[in-house]
Amino acid sequence: MPVKICTNKIPEQEKIIQIYRLNKWSSAEKPEILFNALKNSDSLVTAWDEDLLIGIGNAITDGFLVVYYPHLLVHPEYQGKGIGKMIMEVLQEKYKEFHQQMLVSDGNAVEFYKKCGFEKAGETVPMWIYQGDDH
Repeated sequence: MPVKICTNKIPEQEKIIQIYRLNKWSSAEKPEILFNALKNSDSLVTAWDEDLLIGIGNAITDGFLVVYYPHLLVHPEYQGKGIGKMIMEVLQEKYKEFHQQMLVSDGNAVEFYKKCGFEKAGETVPMWIYQGDDH
């Protein structure tokens, strides 16, 4: 399976919504807002198997000091094949000089992010006001 990794290529909205629905992310229920959020990210990395979107990850940042990785999704049929790792490597390479790279993780994703070099941030407690129902 030849995977093509693209940076800052905005997929069609329906392709984006499909991968979010397949991963049961509640943001798929807000397609316009989700599409605009991804378009306005500092970085967007996508993975493709021909014309099928099989992975997507983004970054938002102040441009100098802190970068936050809010989304990383891989098509369920392609999970465990290194797609997410390839996307994270592209993002981390771009922001490697930043003072702080951060994200929020739960479930099985915690172990994945540990393999990417992330660790629990001291005694911090993740907090949010969340309008979804998928956590």
